Formats: sequence, structure tokens, C-alpha cells
Amino acid sequence: MFSNSFAAAALAAALCLSSSLTFAQFPQPNGGTLERGSLPSHWLSQQPKCMEIPEWQVHEYNPNFFILRQSPCTDYEKPFVFLFFGKNKAMLVDTGSRNGDLIPTLQLTIKNWLKRNDRSSIPLIVTHTHEHEDHTWGDKALQAMNDPSIPVTFVASSVEANSQFFSIAHWPEDIGHIDLGERVLDIVPIPGHSAASIAFYDHNTGVLLSGDTMYPGRLYVNDFPAFQASVERLIKFTEGKPVAHLLGNHIEESATPFLDYPVGTMYQPNEHELALARGSLLELEDALQSMHGTPQRLALRDFTVWPSGPSSPAQQVEYKKYVEEQKSKMWDHSQP
Repeated sequence: MFSNSFAAAALAAALCLSSSLTFAQFPQPNGGTLERGSLPSHWLSQQPKCMEIPEWQVHEYNPNFFILRQSPCTDYEKPFVFLFFGKNKAMLVDTGSRNGDLIPTLQLTIKNWLKRNDRSSIPLIVTHTHEHEDHTWGDKALQAMNDPSIPVTFVASSVEANSQFFSIAHWPEDIGHIDLGERVLDIVPIPGHSAASIAFYDHNTGVLLSGDTMYPGRLYVNDFPAFQASVERLIKFTEGKPVAHLLGNHIEESATPFLDYPVGTMYQPNEHELALARGSLLELEDALQSMHGTPQRLALRDFTVWPSGPSSPAQQVEYKKYVEEQKSKMWDHSQP
């Protein structure tokens, strides 16, 4: 009788412990099994002299993950693109905006990696966070790149292409995957900013690429119900997972809380850091829920919810007017 009770109690305790560990990150504050990396203290886009800024700033987060940022002198959008290396394949996420000319910098970065790893070639998968032109402008150049050491597999930025390539059976509910060779990334459909938006979660580093759905800046919401559902999907997906950094596609926010840069700003002194934390998703979820289904602009500390789609025609008109006003001022770089 005693032994049975003891066994039952032990089983219950084990189940409780197992349940609690489901939501644990690591038992010790030592980074666990994640591959460590570092982000730059600042990006060159904060400098006002074009001659001193390369077309692409390359940052080595760690030996197998690189972050590239387009120069503001080529396009004020100055987007980020991301390059992962696995044992068998590399993957480029996004191809930059107009005037980016990514190919020379990309080839140099990959060939330096090949030399360092005593390799002669590596296949490259080219994919995207979403289909907007400031992240797909370099597609044609990548598709035309004829480099035997870097054979390219191109994945168009569409729901159909993403679903097929990443084996997402039911869009947007299911999660896709890609294995680059001892490096698995999960693919999470997150429509709302755009129809084909996806997030990438890298198991090796704990980095979550959130595209234009979450970053320090203006979160343009085209389809409010889909956007809200996608934020909730990301929160559910990341439960119990270590999230080292949440990295989006832009920085439009100043380091000063609640202050962004006007549309068209090229140089951004005192710029907000690129990385956000998983807690930002919870803050965004709370902001969206507070609207009770009626999209409205809402500025938070590190980002602004900015409805811009058919679900909010009044905001769309207001936004277009705002953009035109700011574009007329874009050469006034004295503004923060």
C-alpha cells in the first residue's frame, strides 16, 4: 500500500517536473547548447558620409551566421539580409532593395567562408521573409548569378512556393522546416503584413527572423485579423524555446523611447538596436488585443502598430499623405 502510494507520488512529481521543464530555457545561465554570437554596437547607417559607407555592411554574428545591411546611400530603406551556413548548404534570406548590388559582397562573403572551411563550393538556397520589393529587388541578379562554386536554388516569395519548398501542408497553420546540414530552421507562416510573410527560427543560435512583422519601427499591418493571428502563432511557437534575438528587416526607431525617424530618413544617429526580445511579441499581442478588432495606430516604446491595409482605408489615406510629406523632406538630414 505504502509502496504504491509512494510510486504514485513519485510519478506525479516527475510529471510536474517534466511539465515545468517544457517551459524552461536552460537550467544554468551559461547559454546552454546555443551557438553564441554578437551584434555590432552600431551600424554604419548612422554615419552621414556616403563615401565612408560600403554598399553592404557585413557583420559576422558567429562563424556560420552573417548579417548584411544595405547602405542608406543606395536606398533609405536600408534593409537587412541574413546568411546561414550549414554543413551541406547555405541559405540567404532576402536579396535587398533597389540599387543594392548584393552579388559582389555576397560572393566575397561566401568565398571567404569556403576558404576558411577548406571547401571549394556550397549550394545556396535563396528565400525571403516576404514579397515586398525592398526585400526582393536583388532576385533577378541572384537568379542570373553563374558561379560554379555557389549553385543557386531560388525560392520565389509566394504562398505557393513557400508551401511547396518548406513542406507546409496547411497554410498558415502548419510549420515548415529546412535542414542545411546539422542546422535546422523552422519556417512559421505569418501573413498579415503581406500574404507570403514567413518567420525563420534557427535552432543553432536561437535567432528568430521576424521580417517586417516585428522590428524596431513602423509595423505596417495590411490584414489586421491575419496579422493578429500571426503574432499569436509566433508566441505559441516560441513557448519553451530559447530565443536569443528577434531580428527584423529594418530599424526605423530611435534609441529614444517612442521616437521614430520620418519616412525617407537616410542617416539615423542614435539608432535603436536591431534586436528585440520575445517579450516584444507579448507587448505587441497586448496592443492588438486592446484595439478590440478595430485597427488603429498605436505607438509603443520600441515600435508602432501602423494599420495600412484595406481593413483601415482611413489610415491608408492618412499614411499615404504622411509618406508624401516626409519624402519631400527626405534630404533634410538634420532631423533625428
